[in-house]
Amino acid sequence: MSSPAAPPPAPDPTATANAQTASNIKTATNQQQLNMVDQTTPYGSLNYTQNGTWDNGTPHYSATQTLSPEQQNLFNLGNKTQANLGQIGVDQSSKIGTLLNTPLDLNSAISTQLSDQATKLLDPIWKQRQQDQESTLMNRGLDPQSEAYANAMRDFSDQRDRSYTSAQLAGRGEAAQEALTQRNQPINEITALLGGSQVQQPNFANTPNTSVAPTDVAGITQAGYQNSLVPWQAQNQYNQALMGGLFGMGGAALGGWGASGYKRPF
Repeated sequence: MSSPAAPPPAPDPTATANAQTASNIKTATNQQQLNMVDQTTPYGSLNYTQNGTWDNGTPHYSATQTLSPEQQNLFNLGNKTQANLGQIGVDQSSKIGTLLNTPLDLNSAISTQLSDQATKLLDPIWKQRQQDQESTLMNRGLDPQSEAYANAMRDFSDQRDRSYTSAQLAGRGEAAQEALTQRNQPINEITALLGGSQVQQPNFANTPNTSVAPTDVAGITQAGYQNSLVPWQAQNQYNQALMGGLFGMGGAALGGWGASGYKRPF
């Protein structure tokens, strides 16, 4: 009778891990290739190209976006416009130094603004009123050299002066705002030019992601090993049963000889 057979060798963990890694990489590569679909729209196209491999041998791809001729022309015009705005901003920014080196006399600026307002708004009104006042006094028979005439015109002048003063007080805030606006306008224009010439960040295509579950190589290997143990276990059980039967037959034979009265000679 042969000795019991040795069990099948257990799987090599390193070999199993390497096989699992290779399967995962293969699954991910196939899924990536399925996801990288070239696209074409009225505005342009997106194409994937393999341009080599990584250190582990997996393919390396690049995505290329190409604009349609019409969109490419608009893109070029936009770049040229931004370049022009940027150059204008550079040219005009040299003036900021001179502007900022000139102190702003806000009181003088306000006085100038108020004087302009008075000249444009109040002077025509009060000039007409003065003419009306002089006509009224003349129609009343007052001599321009008389004291009554002088008093009436003095009252008129007081009203006019108070009107100018009230207008100046009321318009001081507005005049200050206008003066500051004129001061800041060149700076705001240059800032706007610089904002229009900012670099546009590129939009990249989304990298395809894998979603297929990899093959469970480790699980399959372990299940195969367990299945290989089944015949070995069955053979061992058969051998054990056979040995048990032979020992039982031997015991029965020895017991039969004693029962027949056979005696061994001395």
